[in-house]
Amino acid sequence: MHYMVVIEEGPTSFGAYVPDLPGCIAAGESVEEVLQLIQEAIEFHIEGLKDEGQKIPVPHCSSSFVEVQV
Repeated sequence: MHYMVVIEEGPTSFGAYVPDLPGCIAAGESVEEVLQLIQEAIEFHIEGLKDEGQKIPVPHCSSSFVEVQV
């Protein structure tokens, strides 16, 4: 499955979250690090859902860029 990951740059680090998996987040010092950590977080999150007998959310979020004149 492919889940959309949102990456946000903060003053000293990067954060990532998965809209289709509420509560699934990660933080790291670089984009590369936060992507690795969010992948691990997604896998851990899904394992937790399985262990609890819950359904695995089907990815439904997508993203796109919109250009605006400023």
